[in-house]
Amino acid sequence: MRDHTNKLFPVQEIGSLPKPPWLISYLRGRAVEKPELEHLAKWSKISGFEAEKDIRAVLSQPKTAETEKRIRNFASLFAIRFLESAGLDYVYDGEANRIEMYEHPIRHSEGFEFYGHVRSFDDRYYRKAACVRKVGFRDAYHLDEFTYAKQAAKRKIKVPVTGPYTLAEWSFNEFYQRRLADDYHDLSKLKSEAKRELVLDIATQIIRPNLQALVDAGAEWIQIDEPAVTTKPGEIPFFVEAFNESTAGLSCKFSVHICYSDYRVLYPDILELKKCSQLALEFANRDDDTAAAYAQLQLLNEFEDEREVGLGVADVHVDDVEEPSLICGRIKYAVKTLGDPKRIYVNPDCGLRTRSWDIAYSKLSNIAEGAEMARREIS
Repeated sequence: MRDHTNKLFPVQEIGSLPKPPWLISYLRGRAVEKPELEHLAKWSKISGFEAEKDIRAVLSQPKTAETEKRIRNFASLFAIRFLESAGLDYVYDGEANRIEMYEHPIRHSEGFEFYGHVRSFDDRYYRKAACVRKVGFRDAYHLDEFTYAKQAAKRKIKVPVTGPYTLAEWSFNEFYQRRLADDYHDLSKLKSEAKRELVLDIATQIIRPNLQALVDAGAEWIQIDEPAVTTKPGEIPFFVEAFNESTAGLSCKFSVHICYSDYRVLYPDILELKKCSQLALEFANRDDDTAAAYAQLQLLNEFEDEREVGLGVADVHVDDVEEPSLICGRIKYAVKTLGDPKRIYVNPDCGLRTRSWDIAYSKLSNIAEGAEMARREIS
């Protein structure tokens, strides 16, 4: 299901933004300092954010359940206006209410216990959980944020949701390995089948009920985030099966975001994704002057994959800001490779939560400007 828009190269974010410093201080029970209020004032002015006075009023009050809910909603609105003012066509709330893309869904699901922090990249850490019993649904953990974003946004909405394969891959699989131990004497086969069962149970017992709740509430486009999927090529069929189980029968546009590695390992299995309209992929992180990274777009031609492409045109791991002319060139290269410009959406490689607000805004606004340059040249 392609979103038929008259505008070529719609600009979208992938998901996360940094948490506002005033939000972090307030939620931790610290006094909100002058620099944090200056941050609020600066970005309120730039983005046209209409609730600065209301936020200041809440920040001056002791934290309660009610004020925490209000300040989280304001943080969502703050991110939405930030993205809209940068020129994006599809927005969300920067995942303002989520702890982190892994920890948030796991904490709201049954069957997991957290053991501690592990290092992901650079000096970034996340809490890793173990699956200690059969997984299950606890609550629709994205419903409240979506309901708020839907009524607050002035642009179209796309909801990012961490997918079942990544949630399984980033967890210790204790329960399913223990349950199947007597059935398999080969350790590698035991681990493989236990992994498949965990992935599919997360898909059917956790992800699908959450997707159903979003669709019932009016979600029109949901992006399934699967950053882990290319790390173990032999398990790509698990990802495909889980995606199909998660989305079957739901009336919504679905896309998948996969950020890094050699995309050749996805084929031909990824052709079996039944309700996936778009592949949002990372390219800028590994590009050079020869556009070598974007040559991987030829894979779609090679395998006759005619889906939309979310074209990663800005590297989210560095502070260097891509010029609009460079972004325009990357878009034109994609058009030349794929042929149909209507298939191309434009985005950063991944979420921008590891960048500063200034760098994130510069990257996003340059993406919007580069997309407009490409429209003028190609229309």
